[in-house]
Amino acid sequence: MSIEKTRAEVIASIWKAIAQSDVDLSAVPQENQEKLVGVVADHVMMTINDLMDEEVLPDDFIDEHDEKIIWKGRPFLSMVESYVITSERLKIIKGFVSRKVENFELIRLQDIDYKQNMGERALGLGDITIRGHDPSDPMIILRNVSKPEEVYEILRRAWLDARKRHGLQFREYM
Repeated sequence: MSIEKTRAEVIASIWKAIAQSDVDLSAVPQENQEKLVGVVADHVMMTINDLMDEEVLPDDFIDEHDEKIIWKGRPFLSMVESYVITSERLKIIKGFVSRKVENFELIRLQDIDYKQNMGERALGLGDITIRGHDPSDPMIILRNVSKPEEVYEILRRAWLDARKRHGLQFREYM
């Protein structure tokens, strides 16, 4: 479900709770009521997302080759998907009961971009698009990542560092 749809459902739920509570809001202008409900909805979604961070992100990653975790995250409000950037790879973990793990070596990445629509920008979210040499999955999208510009820079720096460690250089042909 998209963030906009989730937000709309949260707002509808808040309005329903207000209606069922018999609280008289007639003294508050309609515009202010809508602002209040919008702010409450955003904070409810952010709080739920923060609580889910504590439950979903894997802490059991250990590597015998001194591979270090640089960043961990997941799509906003997702319980079934998480992302880990290490010094060597991007790891995508999917599943709630069953589990699927995809690994993408950083040295095989070709390009990284990020984008935000207006709603995502208001919530500090965005998508990071990664193109690589993997024939089975040449494009990866990290969806609804919190602070996408920051994560983009972390991934970009890890990518460049990995290429440098393995002696790979960029070449452009004109």
